[in-house]
Amino acid sequence: MPFASANGIRLFYERAGNGPTTLFLNGSGATLATTRPLVHALAARVEVVAHDQRGLGRSAVPPGPYTMADYAADALALADAVGWGTFRLVGMSFGGMVAQEVAATAPHRVERLALLCTSPGGVGGSSYPLHELADLDPGTRAETFRRLLDTRFSDSWLEAHPSDRALVDVIAGRTTGRTTAAARRGEAEQLQARRHHDVWDRLTRVDCPTLVAAGCFDGIAPLANSRAIADRVSDATLRVYDGGHAFLVQDRRALPEILDFLTG
Repeated sequence: MPFASANGIRLFYERAGNGPTTLFLNGSGATLATTRPLVHALAARVEVVAHDQRGLGRSAVPPGPYTMADYAADALALADAVGWGTFRLVGMSFGGMVAQEVAATAPHRVERLALLCTSPGGVGGSSYPLHELADLDPGTRAETFRRLLDTRFSDSWLEAHPSDRALVDVIAGRTTGRTTAAARRGEAEQLQARRHHDVWDRLTRVDCPTLVAAGCFDGIAPLANSRAIADRVSDATLRVYDGGHAFLVQDRRALPEILDFLTG
């Protein structure tokens, strides 16, 4: 399990699979440990590099504040470290914000771009301000988050849909046990960078084939934000799936169609 010196910090990353070289960027608070099944699913058809973003997992927790430009520079430096001049790029949620920064900053390096359940900021719309959840009491925070995850997720819905209840429980379980001061600081720095994300005015620089994928019941990155990205990027296609922020596991069509796009 290798580390790379990238953009002046130490990043933990994994590399797997064969096929088109593809950089995967994770969501808010997510690490390789929590999303390894998705990375392995991508590796079935592409050669994927994925990393713990700065402040998270086994990567360094440098002094803050962090900016979205910092996260994009980390991703580009990691691609350099593994010897990729160009690559295909997948960003999910927060990772989709970083992916937009990468593609707008260095469009000549991105061959294909997949933006999953994310937002452009600015006039195109921002994702829900997750940093505000910290001010809620635990019960209210849990109820609010599940409604953000999928706007249908009421008590009665989850009682009638055991698979969705299991999804909520799995995602809630991923946020427990982060007790070190460094881990808490890294997550807080990420949320503050996310808070100021706005690539709207620079999206016109993105000129590669782009897939914008969204869940129609997403309360974190509303469908309208994905529509705005697709309208702004010259060579973009929008696909809408039956699900919320976790549509990748809610709609069986999603992952195969994303992989078809990446290998196209």
